[in-house]
Amino acid sequence: MDEEYDVIVLGTGLKECILSGLLSVDGLKVLHMDRNDYYGGESTSLNLVQLWKHFRGDEKPPEKLGASREYNVDMMPKACLFQLCWFFFFFFFFMMANGSLVRILIHTDVTKYLNFKAVDGSYVYNKKKVHKVPATDVEALKSPLMGLFEKRRARKFFIYVQDYDDNDPKSHERLDLNKVTARELISKYGLEDDTIDFIGHALALHSNDSYLDQPALGFIKRMKLYAESLARFQGGSPYIYPLYGLGELPQAFARLSAVYGGTYMLHKPECKVEFDTDGKATGVTSEGETAKCKKVVCDPSYLPDKVKNVGKVARAICIMSHPIPDTNNSHSAQVVLPQKQLGRKSDMYLFCCSYAHNVAPKGKYIAFVSAESETDNPEVELKPGVDLLGPVEEIFYDTYNRYVPTNDHAADSCFISASYDPTTHFETTVNDVIEMYTKITGKVLDLSVDLSAASAASEE
Repeated sequence: MDEEYDVIVLGTGLKECILSGLLSVDGLKVLHMDRNDYYGGESTSLNLVQLWKHFRGDEKPPEKLGASREYNVDMMPKACLFQLCWFFFFFFFFMMANGSLVRILIHTDVTKYLNFKAVDGSYVYNKKKVHKVPATDVEALKSPLMGLFEKRRARKFFIYVQDYDDNDPKSHERLDLNKVTARELISKYGLEDDTIDFIGHALALHSNDSYLDQPALGFIKRMKLYAESLARFQGGSPYIYPLYGLGELPQAFARLSAVYGGTYMLHKPECKVEFDTDGKATGVTSEGETAKCKKVVCDPSYLPDKVKNVGKVARAICIMSHPIPDTNNSHSAQVVLPQKQLGRKSDMYLFCCSYAHNVAPKGKYIAFVSAESETDNPEVELKPGVDLLGPVEEIFYDTYNRYVPTNDHAADSCFISASYDPTTHFETTVNDVIEMYTKITGKVLDLSVDLSAASAASEE
């Protein structure tokens, strides 16, 4: 360890592993350390025995659930709670097929280590029912979410979105979307509140309604991303998900980093960041040895005095023997529950995957319900989502705090990732990675890659 590195990365969560891979590909000398004895950190996966141990101690899982080794339940431990022997936290996200994470996967050639499968369906909760999300003008005309006249209005809006091109002023219809708000743009088409609800939350994937008073360009680009992703895989949703669970992703980026000269050290206790008299990070000490570095990248648990708590996420993890009702018997699906439909301040998310993605034995499904916590009772708060699942064989509830960095990275050379939010797509996660990459390197990450490789790397 007595060497000098360009960057030391602490923690092997997904964000840290992506950055480790990117920085190694850039030719930087990277040392990657973790206090745990396994890869993945917040993004590892648990088998059934491990799941029971973390939630229910010495209790054994029922034999009817099948073999433990056939389960891969995505886990999100908060390292600070791990050290205090508290219970473990689980999370899941899945990727938009045309989105930023897929572009990073192709950019770094990580797809050679991974296999993906399309998610079967994308749905939205509206008026106490689950409906397929329409993403094009043709689907809008068929959707039961809208009446006849509203379908016509929505079709015109979808055509505007589909035809919009930054480089073609004619497609802008004399609207400057850097100045016109999303609310003003939508009002031009006279859309009803329920239509605005599913468009803004289930297509553009905004978690609350604050986007309505922001420039409309970002809103339109999010809708286009959804529609283009849906078209890319020509399936029932715009999402793909890793076979064998999310735990495969950090390991793939770890392999990539190692191929490009990155050094990995697991089960390294303490991992204390060292600072000079000016408060700038100079290295990391573990077991009496200090590795010197120019910059430190880590998750919030390694530098708790440089982050602040900005909220809490509530989650439920469920094991079932059937797909989510009203999702066309989909083996995997997302359901977005917009805030207004529940009388909440932010959205709730429901995701289900199954043996089709090799995360459970044949005939078994794993469902997740998540939301920004607005009360101290996750069981009551998540009930609207859990009720949509139908009969559940086993259910686990948990909550975890969300942290964001408060430090000045230019002054202390520490680059800290933010905790994961409750959304079930990767865009917000990868946005954090891209911003961190720019802060670390001073460069903008070039993601202009051939996305046809994404199709080849996934199983339809």
